[in-house]
Amino acid sequence: MIDYQAARTAMVDGQVRPSDVTLYPVIEAMLNVPREVFVPADKRSVAYVGDDVALGNGRVEMAPRVLAKMLEELNVQPDELVLNIGSGLGYSTAIIARLSEAVVAVEEDAAMAKEAETMLAEQSADNAVVHVAPLVDGAPEHGPYDVIVVEGGVEVMPDSLLAQLKEGGRIGAIFIDGPDGECRVGVKGPNGISWDAVFDATVPVLPGFAAKKEFTF
Repeated sequence: MIDYQAARTAMVDGQVRPSDVTLYPVIEAMLNVPREVFVPADKRSVAYVGDDVALGNGRVEMAPRVLAKMLEELNVQPDELVLNIGSGLGYSTAIIARLSEAVVAVEEDAAMAKEAETMLAEQSADNAVVHVAPLVDGAPEHGPYDVIVVEGGVEVMPDSLLAQLKEGGRIGAIFIDGPDGECRVGVKGPNGISWDAVFDATVPVLPGFAAKKEFTF
């Protein structure tokens, strides 16, 4: 029988803290949200290893340290509204719900979205809403947002998504270039988004965020 509470503590102490994650709210959320209930049932035994967890159809739940480092850089505040793109089974949403005033999770896989909704309700994440729509569309009807968290790889960031960010708001995503990737955090100013690379990471590219392939003859 796995002691999930002990595994969660070991994850924070062995993966999250050593990755220079120091914000107490992020640490506290990682210690208290049960990751094992937000992964497929047959993956629960590996819920706390330091890797992505496969959700099916090329989708993953990002490694805990990657999510934690991104949230450390974004520094979500208790009075902020957050858009969570590619929420999968809802783990990142549950974490963000503990950091923010409210979080809108966008998931285009209806089955995953339904399961996420159930699990979030069971975890009393009453400030989280799951919105079923193409990931690239976001959820403009609930915005604009103080923070956008993209849980997955991006080759091209759609302007329509950036338009849902408030001026002064922040966005975090893993930008993929071939085998390489880096987490970038952007801040929206009057002339657009100013991006900073904050750490290296790689994760599968989300549906709709791949660059269009150009054919040459």
